[in-house]
Amino acid sequence: MKLHGYFRSSASYRVRIALNLKGLGADHLPHHLRKGEQRDPAYLALNPQGLVPTLQDDQGAIITQSLAIIEWLEETDPEPPLLPKDPLRRAKIRAFAMALACDTHPLQNLKVLGRLRQIGLSEEQVTEWAAWANREGLSACETLIADEPGPFCFGAKPTIADLCLVPQLANARRFGVEVAAFPRLLKAEAAAKNLKAFADAAPERQPDAE
Repeated sequence: MKLHGYFRSSASYRVRIALNLKGLGADHLPHHLRKGEQRDPAYLALNPQGLVPTLQDDQGAIITQSLAIIEWLEETDPEPPLLPKDPLRRAKIRAFAMALACDTHPLQNLKVLGRLRQIGLSEEQVTEWAAWANREGLSACETLIADEPGPFCFGAKPTIADLCLVPQLANARRFGVEVAAFPRLLKAEAAAKNLKAFADAAPERQPDAE
């Protein structure tokens, strides 16, 4: 398989964790987002959105969107499972993951922040926007799992919720968010970071890290 990504991309980070947890290998093909390499015509032919990640399987099939990729990996390589069998628990875990991947991360990604700069916001205002988006999303997620014993977001093993949480907390710190306000999330993050699959997927350990 081939994974098109970028070391600092939260969405790529999620998929790297999933691949590692499932023991699946992939050639990592970097596209430097700040240099606009994701808009190269050859890459747009694979992913018309010009976003990362994109996964190509060993048969050449192309899958975009990180959660879709993770769900496909879950269906094609179900061990270890990243979702429980119980339908209600699955829905709750998906809801947590989507709160971050669909409602938080997009508000503070490179494309949106670039547009805010284009319409005249100062760098300080852009950073505060990104920090606000992270605080809003993480605050909601803190409440969503407040009664979950852990140590991970939803129990004794990592799920797609943890795959979304760890990269989002990394983003929050980059934008100066005081993450100590989210003790339950930090508990899950600490459990995740003790696993080699998470540690090896970290941005600073990628070949294209700067």
